[in-house]
Parts: sequence; C-alpha cells; structure tokens
Amino acid sequence: MSILTQAQAKAILDKVVALSTADECTATLTGSVRGNIRFALNDVSTSGIVEDTELGVEVAFGRRVGIATINEFDDAALARVVKRAEDLARLAPENPEFMPAIGKQEYRPTNTFSQATADITPEYRAKVAADSITPCRAADLVAAGFLEDGQSFTAFANSNGNFGYQTATSADYTCTVRTADGRGSGWVGRNVGDIATFDANRDIRTAIRKAQDSAEARALEPGKYTVILEPHAAAGLISFMMNFFDARQADEGRSFLSKKGGGNKLGEQVYDPRVSITADPWDTEAPVMPWDGNGLPRQKMSIVDKGKVTALNYSRFWAKQQGRPEQATPGNLLMAGGDKSTADLVRGTEKGILVTRTWYIRLVDPQTVLLTGLTRDGTFYIENGEIRYPLKNFRFNESPVIMLNNIEELGRPIRVSGDESRFTMMIPPMKLRDFTFTSLSDAV
Repeated sequence: MSILTQAQAKAILDKVVALSTADECTATLTGSVRGNIRFALNDVSTSGIVEDTELGVEVAFGRRVGIATINEFDDAALARVVKRAEDLARLAPENPEFMPAIGKQEYRPTNTFSQATADITPEYRAKVAADSITPCRAADLVAAGFLEDGQSFTAFANSNGNFGYQTATSADYTCTVRTADGRGSGWVGRNVGDIATFDANRDIRTAIRKAQDSAEARALEPGKYTVILEPHAAAGLISFMMNFFDARQADEGRSFLSKKGGGNKLGEQVYDPRVSITADPWDTEAPVMPWDGNGLPRQKMSIVDKGKVTALNYSRFWAKQQGRPEQATPGNLLMAGGDKSTADLVRGTEKGILVTRTWYIRLVDPQTVLLTGLTRDGTFYIENGEIRYPLKNFRFNESPVIMLNNIEELGRPIRVSGDESRFTMMIPPMKLRDFTFTSLSDAV
C-alpha cells in the first residue's frame, strides 16, 4: 500500500476531512518504498527495502491545534485518528502565532518522478556495489559506500477545498576508498532523480584516483590560501548559510542579514556581483515538489541577484506581521557559475589548495555565519596549474559570506545534496582567495 494513486489518496483524505468536527482540518498522506545496499571492507554488509505509508491529521478549534498520525486506513482507524487529533486540540493551549489553513491552490506539476529510478531492483543495487568494489580490490584498495534509492508520494487535502498529489524518485550514492594502509582516502558522491544518469563503474574512478594520489600527504603550514572547493565541498558551507535566510531572524537581529538599527538587508549588496542564486521547482537538473511544507505553490524566484539579496523566507505568520504577501519557501538552490570544470580551474591556478570535501561543519557565530570544519578524502597542493602533492587535512574557520566575497572564478554547476541541507542544489566549483585554515588534522 506504500504508493497510492491519486484517486486512492484523495478518497482517504476526503473521508478524513469529512469526519472532522473541528473548525478546520488538514490531512496529509505520505508513502515511500526505499531500497538500499551498504558495503564496507570490499564486501556487502547490509541491504534491504523499507516500505511505509502514514496519515497525519491536523485540526484546530479556534487557535487550539491538535495533530495525530496513524498507519492504518480502514474506516475505524480513520475515525480514531481524527478523534485523537480533536481531543488533543481541545486540551492544547492557544497558539498565539496560529495561522488558518490555506485556501484552494493551483499547482503546476514538476518532473520529480523517474520510472527508471522507481524500477530499481535488488540486482541493480548489487551491481552498483560490485562496480564499486571490484576495481578497488584489483588496485589493493578498500571501498565503503552506500546506495539508497526510493519512490514516494505526497498528498494532502484540507477543509477549505485544497488538494495536492505528486510522486517523486531519488537516488543517493556515496563511496569512500582507502588505501590498504589507511594513509590515502578518496571520495565520490552522486545525487540524482533519474538513475539513468548514474554510472558507479565510471564514478568510482574518481575516488580511486584520489585515494591513490593522497597516500603520501605532506604537512603545510595553516594560514590563508587560494583554494578550489569542489561542488560538494562548497555545498556544505553554502547550505549552512542558507538556513539564515529567514526574515524573522534577520528582523529580530539574530542573523548576518540583520541591519544595524533594525530590519534586514533585503535589496542590499552582500556578496560578490558574480553570486546569483535562484530557486526553480521546474529546473530540469534539480526539480522539486511544486509546493512547500505549508502547501503554498512554489514559483521560480531570485534569492541573490548579482550579489544583492532579493528574497528572504517569510513564515506565514511573519509575512502577516510584516504586511507582506505569503510566499512559498524554495525547495532547491541553483547557483550560477561558468562553464569550466574543477580540472580547468586547477589548470588556471598558480598556487593553491584543492579541497574535495568539507566535513563536520559546525556554527561558531550566527552573526557572521562563521563556520568551522575539516577537509577530508583528498586535499592537494596546486602549483603552476598542476596537482603537485597531497596535503594533510586542515581544520578551517571560514564564513561563507566572506568566502563569497573572495571569489576569483566559478566553474560549471553540478547537482549535489548537502549533508545538512533541506535543499537540492546546483553548485559550481569555486576558486577563492584567502580561505582560512587554522590547524592541521591527522585524519585522512
């Protein structure tokens, strides 16, 4: 029952909404089928398929809200979950920031579903593991990785007549390759909607090459250096920064986008003029659901235009407080760049450091978005346009706001998913000046 058709989902949701005696009711159905395979030490360790379907019911009596969930769908179960939500609402205190359910909306579908991804079999997952492990064994290297794929649906309806339904697919692959003595490490990651664009046998070569090339790492004195951040390395920093694009945080003085004396920096120049970030649910490379978590329809929108902040995220409550129209939060981040690859940026660098991946990123100061973290899985010294030798990993202290004001060149964006991000992203490799490394790390 995990993937319901639109008709099946609507029948359940309509029944739930009709059962409610509250002032308003919103019902949400979600379901998924997710497969996975994990391998380590050049052997498969686990694999499986997880199926789940869940119904959530949110009701309100005035400003009192109750929420209940269930994974049974017969008539008695539907009546129970509605009653439970209503009982909780009657007991709840009034929510001073309560917003009523949205009215009927129009949604333009997005291309979030791939039949090829939905059709992935255990045999396919085993082949991905084999394609990752076999060349590593042959080169006396050790592979550890994970593939997770899935198909899902989301459907919702409320007592104001709104309804939405859409299916989606996704696949995430990561693999770390180590030398047998543990001194060298390489990594590769892919996030795709359509599995037809993925080839583990091709992508594993990147991790193999970096593992072999990073084995004899040398120490370099920490300090400020020109760096080339590969897209996954940059994504970890940028996704962290985007969590502060919240209008309320900025207006209340809790963000790097807060203005001295009150208000926010909407419309102000904050970054290098080469920085432009948009959101587009219909983007062909990184499509996302056509609505946000509140059910508001997403639109193509500019977030940063030539370095100027053009949009902040307003919750429905804060939009009302500030007299602004309600607007959906974005689901993807598309950063503009050039047409050069990471290798092209390396060839144009006299001296610098190539960073494959950033890891264990933590916030130091929200007012400046100062972050600390580590490089890993392949850090290299560049000289005269060539990779000269591997480097021991660094701890860095850097703000992505400052980083995006120190741009020398941007490359061609690729699709990534940040480890701590709610966004699907298209991020370019970046050549940056004065990136701050504060200490060395013994980890590979």
